[in-house]
Amino acid sequence: MSTGSGRSDASCLIHNFGAVLILVIGAACSTQPAPGNAPLGSPTGAGAASDDLSPQTLAAGRDVFRFDTFGDEQFWTDTARMHEVVQKSVSPAKALSVGLKVDADAIPADVAAAIKAGKVDLNDPATTVTLLKLNAVVGLRGVISTVNGKDNLTRLGITCALCHSTVDDSFSKGIGHRKDGWPNRDLNVGAIIALSPAITPAQKAVYNSWGPGKYDPRFNIDGKSTPLVLPPAYGLAHVANETYTAEGPISYWNAYVAVTQMHGHGSFSDPRLGINIRQTPDMVGPKLASLRAYQHSIEAPPAPGGSFDSDASLRGRVVFNQNCITCHVGANNTDNNSGVLHTPSETGQDAAYALRTANKAYRTTPLRGLWQHAPYFHDGSAATLEEVVAHYNNFRRLNLSVAQQRDLVQYLKSL
Repeated sequence: MSTGSGRSDASCLIHNFGAVLILVIGAACSTQPAPGNAPLGSPTGAGAASDDLSPQTLAAGRDVFRFDTFGDEQFWTDTARMHEVVQKSVSPAKALSVGLKVDADAIPADVAAAIKAGKVDLNDPATTVTLLKLNAVVGLRGVISTVNGKDNLTRLGITCALCHSTVDDSFSKGIGHRKDGWPNRDLNVGAIIALSPAITPAQKAVYNSWGPGKYDPRFNIDGKSTPLVLPPAYGLAHVANETYTAEGPISYWNAYVAVTQMHGHGSFSDPRLGINIRQTPDMVGPKLASLRAYQHSIEAPPAPGGSFDSDASLRGRVVFNQNCITCHVGANNTDNNSGVLHTPSETGQDAAYALRTANKAYRTTPLRGLWQHAPYFHDGSAATLEEVVAHYNNFRRLNLSVAQQRDLVQYLKSL
């Protein structure tokens, strides 16, 4: 039973305002096939993890996760011209409406008081520029120049946190304390990209078709569109592969996204996909270790008290152990830690995305924090855990009673 962040995890770095933004704007970040005589070798970031979990390393990794653009301003500013869009037409109200989040801890007390008193115009793009100047917009970094007392946004970049952090809404909807590792399922990546003046009407149509919380990390590679739900980036410390299709560990995916999706200035190679991008200086590779360490330190959020029926959950665990444990094995509930993959036909899932990947199959997704990140499956085709259970009950002919299905749902909510 693959739920979790979908049938597999496309984990962090795993995208943002672009971390995820797989724009196909010309050949701005071309994916160059490896030369025909190039040795196969290992994909970038595919080595075994050996984390240094010292406070210094974790602090460095957190800064990379939250604030490092890997030099991607060259794309989002010089090519996509998103700084022009934000400066002219993206007010805080509009930004919040497409799922962008604001870090309340970065807002000075007097500004926060003015916002609460209604003295700040949240429909004015100039206010967004001010928030960027305060480094308060989660996942976005802006460079501001002040001329004759007016702030101007001159450079704009994105970070991992855009898609894989949210806030607790403690100040107001979309404004609060950061919650790193939580997928931003409110974020409408496609709608944001579609604002760029550098893309064609045909591209805009594709981006606008994705909807909130979804993103296709291969659209600019093969021109196809089968968007995935943004997965959580927590609870990954003992997970062997972070992508839905298990191409590699988290540093592999971090490097892939940073270079091919965020358009950071670095290098990424995967001979299996015919990708070989070389850029100097490499502003990605030296940061992968600390970034991974920080991500591995983010624990899955426990289910809130009262969010599930504890008695039913105990019964549901028995049902789970009788019917789901062959794939969802071990402490992380995945057989992929032993290298197992499943063809789409084994799980009744749409094969379209898998066929675009190196392994052509899906991994069993680790189950953690399921209460927090609906919808489920890699494409979000199950809106609720009830739908997940019903799918597998029917597809695998489990013959679970209605009561057993209810109990199993309660157990999944407890994970």
